[in-house]
Amino acid sequence: MGNASETFLLISKISKDSDILMGTIYIIMGVLSILGNGILLFVAYRKKSSLKPAEFFVVNLAISDLGMTISLFPLAIPSAFTHMWLFNKTICTGYAFCGVLFGLCSLTNLTVLSSVCWLKVCCPNYGNKFSYCHASMLVAGVWCYAGVFAVGPLSGWGEYGPEPYGTACCINWEAPGRSFAAMSYIICLFFFCYIVPSTVIFLSYTFILMTVRGSRQAVQQHTPPQNKISNAQTLIIKLSVAVCIGFLTAWSPYAIVAMWAAFGDALEVPAIAFAWAAIFAKSSTLYNPIVYLVFKPNFRRSLCRDVALCRSTLCGCQHSSPSKGTCSQFNHKEECNSTQFSNGLPENHGTTCRHCACPEAVTGARENLKEYIPQQTFRILKGSIHNEVAESQLSIDMQSDFL
Repeated sequence: MGNASETFLLISKISKDSDILMGTIYIIMGVLSILGNGILLFVAYRKKSSLKPAEFFVVNLAISDLGMTISLFPLAIPSAFTHMWLFNKTICTGYAFCGVLFGLCSLTNLTVLSSVCWLKVCCPNYGNKFSYCHASMLVAGVWCYAGVFAVGPLSGWGEYGPEPYGTACCINWEAPGRSFAAMSYIICLFFFCYIVPSTVIFLSYTFILMTVRGSRQAVQQHTPPQNKISNAQTLIIKLSVAVCIGFLTAWSPYAIVAMWAAFGDALEVPAIAFAWAAIFAKSSTLYNPIVYLVFKPNFRRSLCRDVALCRSTLCGCQHSSPSKGTCSQFNHKEECNSTQFSNGLPENHGTTCRHCACPEAVTGARENLKEYIPQQTFRILKGSIHNEVAESQLSIDMQSDFL
């Protein structure tokens, strides 16, 4: 900690009660963010051998959110409670740099993830070619893209400085009024880091929903009314809506207030408006892991299995109930009976596998399929041949892979 009185003294411009409220909110958000992103990374590590290329972006999102939480919250919380910035100018610049780097990394990551989802759902012929190499290159590109805008103010393009409310640091939104370089930086930042990502995310998920709707209508005449919306379609819709709402809720308030200060009279912007906008922006570190832990069934089930394993280990007992055996046998059966979707995802034909531990369960499933009413089908690419496969032949895990 530096001596603030010697080099850099910032006093809060909002009330002490508001600062205490902000500090309390940051404590809650920080703890939940560490737990949420930590759990997400733990689940990803446990299933690292089965991670799909698109899930690299979910892991990268957790890393950037965790980086923002660890680098910003420990400095913002004590400053809020003491009603002033407690550190020197160098730490202020570092705080601002980390905020911009990790924040823009999360934004860009969400944008690329939405594009990959669009490619896999709307253009499966190309989505099928999306590999681990492509994912790794895009993840590196995300960090480089964010790094350009984070390094800019350090090299004279833009400027870092204190937040208008006084207990944190970020981009100096008053600088555009006295510097052309700062003005060009703010314009580029607003366009390439808010307008473009918002447009790409909105259009990507709009086209995904349109594709899902068109696919449902195409097979509607072969599907009973109660089964017209599949589990995969429902999950896609929920995830699309959640990501769009989360993105706009977290970043729109700060973007609006920042543009107001940059292109208007910065003195007219209430300091409390910047304070609350900063809270919404930092809430993305908490919101993102919740979205993917709730709406990604394969992540959620992996977490449930790990929690159950930990509980049984701590209790020193192993449960061997029939229901658990059936569940494990069913999961093993799904792993055995799989080929590939046209977008590179597994597909279940319901055929018997000689390695399965429960052949009777497979036989029973095949008998049930014979009596089942025709329902929604999926178009499968196996080699160079397209086949129609009923939705009932897809496990929940495999349906969720459309995400």
